[in-house]
Amino acid sequence: MRIIPAIDIMNGKCVRLTKGDYATEKIYNINPLEVAKEFEANGMLYLHLVDLDGARAKQIINYKVLNDITTKTKLIVDFGGGLKSTEDLKIAFGNGASQITGGSIAVTNPQLFIEWIQTYGPNKIILGADCNNRMIATQGWLENTELDIVDFIKDYQARGVDYVISTDINKDGMLQGTANELYTEILSKLNIKLIASGGVSNIADLEKLKAIGCEGAIVGKAIYEKKISLKELSTLC
Repeated sequence: MRIIPAIDIMNGKCVRLTKGDYATEKIYNINPLEVAKEFEANGMLYLHLVDLDGARAKQIINYKVLNDITTKTKLIVDFGGGLKSTEDLKIAFGNGASQITGGSIAVTNPQLFIEWIQTYGPNKIILGADCNNRMIATQGWLENTELDIVDFIKDYQARGVDYVISTDINKDGMLQGTANELYTEILSKLNIKLIASGGVSNIADLEKLKAIGCEGAIVGKAIYEKKISLKELSTLC
C-alpha cells in the first residue's frame, strides 16, 4: 500500500481543516515546499496536494506552489482542488502534477470529466469520491448531493475510472480512525484502486487499510499533530 502524505494549501500556506470546514483552518507551516522537502528527506515518494483556495474559487489557484514542489523535489504529486476546466487541467499538468483529482466536476459536468479520462488516460485522472453519510459531497464539501458513493464510483468505473480517492467527511481531521466499513464495502463490490483518506491517527489504522486492500492511504493531520512520525511512516514506504 502506498503511503501518501498530504499538504493542503490556503493563502499559500500549509494548513489543515476539520471535516472540510474552512473556519477550522490551522496553519502548520507558511512554506509548503519546506514541508514537502521534509517528507522527501524521510523517504516519502508521493504527495497529495490540495488547493483549498481553488476548491472554493472553482478554479486552480495555487499552481505556483505545485510548480515549486515538483521542480525542487522528486515527489510524485497528485493535485486536486478547483479543477473545473480543461485549461485548469493543462495548468496542473504543466506545473508538474503526475495525476489530478476531480471530484465536484465529476458530478456537475460528467461529460467533461469523461473526456479527461479519454484524453489523458485512467492513470492520470483520479475520481474524488468524498461523502457525508454515504452521499457524495461537492464544492469543497460545502454542498451535499443525493448520490450514493458506491453507485457513484460504480458508474465511473464503467466509464474507465481506475483510481479513486475517497474521504468520509465525518472522519476527516478527527484523528479517530478511518472509514473501514465503507472501504470494505466499496472494495467488495468494485475492482478499483482505492486510496483512503481521512481519520488516520496511528500506524495501526494504516495496517487495517492495507489489510482491507486499499491501494494507498493519505496521511495528513496525524503527521502535523505528531501522532505519527515520519520515521514510522518511512518503514512502510
